[in-house]
Amino acid sequence: MSSDDLKKDESTEEVLIVKKTLAQEFFHFLKTFGIIGLAIAFVIGQAASGLVTSFVDDIINPLIGLFIPAGNLDAVSIQVPNISGGTTEFRIGHLISSIIDFAIIALVVFLAYKQLLRFKLVDDKDIPVKK
Repeated sequence: MSSDDLKKDESTEEVLIVKKTLAQEFFHFLKTFGIIGLAIAFVIGQAASGLVTSFVDDIINPLIGLFIPAGNLDAVSIQVPNISGGTTEFRIGHLISSIIDFAIIALVVFLAYKQLLRFKLVDDKDIPVKK
């Protein structure tokens, strides 16, 4: 039983037990822990990630491919002979493409954080708080 389940009657100083429905408890949980905002941020983050990945795959990789013999950054690989006589392929271009993708997403998150700081929607952890 939580403190929210107990209501105090001011006139008689007696404690009344209020039963909450499962739906009421669920909505209280969502409000208290900001789950709805987190869910919205997750969905927007997934969409932004897809957008950045598409940008890297469809714009950045072909642009870099103009200057390399493979024709596309994703196609760059290193073939190394293995002990069984075959070859092992290391897809270096795909790794570099994923690093570019991550760097752009990290930059977008950083720029969004800077804007939130500017509008004072988040606290700056670098500024000491006076107690």
